Amino acid sequence: MKFARVHLENWRNFTSVDVHLQRRVFLAGPNASGKSNFLDAFRFLRDVASVGGGLRKAVDDRGGVSKIRCLAARRYSDIIIQVETGEDIDNPNWAYFLRFSQDNLRRPVIKGEIVKKQREIILARPDDDDKHDIERLTQTHLEQVSANKNFREVAEFFASIHYIHIVPQLVREPDRSIGRKNDPYGGDFLEQLVRTPEKTLKSRLKRINNVFKVAVPQFIELKLVRDEKGTPHLEGLYEHWRPKAGWQMEDQFSDGTLRLLGLLWAVLDGTSPLLLEEPELSLHPEVVRHVPQMFARLGRKTGRQIIVSTHSVDLLQDSGIAPDEVLILNPGDEGTSVTNAKDDEQIIDLLESGITIADIVIPKTAPKNTSQLFLSFVE
Repeated sequence: MKFARVHLENWRNFTSVDVHLQRRVFLAGPNASGKSNFLDAFRFLRDVASVGGGLRKAVDDRGGVSKIRCLAARRYSDIIIQVETGEDIDNPNWAYFLRFSQDNLRRPVIKGEIVKKQREIILARPDDDDKHDIERLTQTHLEQVSANKNFREVAEFFASIHYIHIVPQLVREPDRSIGRKNDPYGGDFLEQLVRTPEKTLKSRLKRINNVFKVAVPQFIELKLVRDEKGTPHLEGLYEHWRPKAGWQMEDQFSDGTLRLLGLLWAVLDGTSPLLLEEPELSLHPEVVRHVPQMFARLGRKTGRQIIVSTHSVDLLQDSGIAPDEVLILNPGDEGTSVTNAKDDEQIIDLLESGITIADIVIPKTAPKNTSQLFLSFVE
């Protein structure tokens, strides 16, 4: 399954968003425009649907309803997330709608929860039971196994959403995994590798080794080992005039090496939707240029949907990126708007004249008057 459409109201930076999604999506916009918060709408659905999660925890983890609600929200302040999903992006067969606010105790409270299958409503809340027991409206049916039987595949789909944004320093810390499990920032990244079935692990490491031999100078081999305490570590072998001196542990790996490893592992790890933030960080431009091709080939092979935020000209230089794969975020006084590049006539005209999507979109999302950026700073 994939996300075909997302509609947001009063979510974070956005008073209103309604966009269709492709199998590969690139989010472009200036700093603080809401790229991470757009991705967080999908993470929110995952947190609501996940075991041990739920609406209350998902909201509390984000600081409460007041922190989630868009500051530009005025008359209608309920928060709305609505998505359409299915195996066929052009003909999605599921729709999930959630409207919520907070009560006098600042608890999240559901104002509406609707599930449709093939446009037929199979859940509509509040229902009569909710009206007789208001406490029921503090939980979604999405998170309840006893209530989501008729749309459990939607709940499982949401719970499978994968987000990763490796922070190299967390991978290097000796006590990195204490108190962390499935940390998207890499706190238990090596532990996640160890938990992978041996056959799958070997296959993935072999493919990663092949990429590293091209992308990382003097690289020979990467392997996963355990120390005497059983703690997993990465070992990388590099060409060296003293052969035994060529081995390095993860605490000696560069930021770029660890980020590339995290990126490659993420795209190989499953077939559920993958959310990535600025995968170009710390990577050489020539490596970055080939990342969209990797996403495209993976999508053709597995059907996996990948949604990526980026500031990178190099990432968007790929001529294979279609305008309907690019969403442009434009901040304004009434919140950030999101438009599809294919709906901008100026962009389409420029593309038809031979200009790349990168040379159009990146300048379009750049801050104004950047030539004056540091003049007052150095005076």
